[in-house]
Amino acid sequence: MPISDVELIILGSGTSAGVPVIGCECPVCTSSDPRNRRTRPSACVQFQDPTGSPRVILIDTAPDLREQALRHRLQRCDAIVYTHNHVDHTFGLDEVRRFNAVMQTPIDLYAEPHTLEHLGRVYQHIFDRKQNVNDTFVANLIPHEIDQGTPLELYGLRLSPLRLLHGRLPVLGYRLEAIDERGQVIAAQPGPLPLAYCTDVSAIPPETWRGLTGLRTLILDMLRYRRHPTHFSVDEAIETAGRIAPEQAWFIHMSHEIEHGELDGSLPDGMALTYDGLVLR
Repeated sequence: MPISDVELIILGSGTSAGVPVIGCECPVCTSSDPRNRRTRPSACVQFQDPTGSPRVILIDTAPDLREQALRHRLQRCDAIVYTHNHVDHTFGLDEVRRFNAVMQTPIDLYAEPHTLEHLGRVYQHIFDRKQNVNDTFVANLIPHEIDQGTPLELYGLRLSPLRLLHGRLPVLGYRLEAIDERGQVIAAQPGPLPLAYCTDVSAIPPETWRGLTGLRTLILDMLRYRRHPTHFSVDEAIETAGRIAPEQAWFIHMSHEIEHGELDGSLPDGMALTYDGLVLR
């Protein structure tokens, strides 16, 4: 049996500063619309594996992970995959120690070498625990290096790394698909699959486009109206989503320049803005 009951939860839909922004009184930062409150970017995939066991895979660990996990009553974390090493995508890692305590098992962590180096340096108390003065309560993690050309197969879910450019920094997106017991992609994909999660992107290399075909769901970076050197603008995101042509495109990583109701209602058919707590089934 393939995986079932697949959900993608947008834990955080904002940019690195979050929304509201500290010290800002703009209309979006003071908005009463809850969709304009955006924590830092992260997502999780919840599903039943082929044995019927519940599974949760985190995509990035935003600094707001504790708040996000409590909001969605997350009870477990079976694996973490990272897009890149920036603070707004990694600085919630310490929070996953609670999942270790609940599950009584280590958590597998997957990232490219530059991200693993960053995590090892910032979280020395986790990855070089023997150096701690006190044997304190820290996360129990098993790090794995991602080979950009090799998909991960976790609990009946295939996550294929996609090379993206975040300005001059190479980062990863992921294509998610259900597979059968032989490791073959199944024809009738459950829930929002096949899905591509592509945050923090300003350009898509030519070799990546083939990994973005035939999607049911696309999650794509859209920072603001004005051009930015490391993120898609509104117009660039719309153009890119139109070229990829998924059944549904959802935009993420939005700054306080974007008012949800104003922009969401003017997007082309098949395109919409994410918001914190959005669940795609």
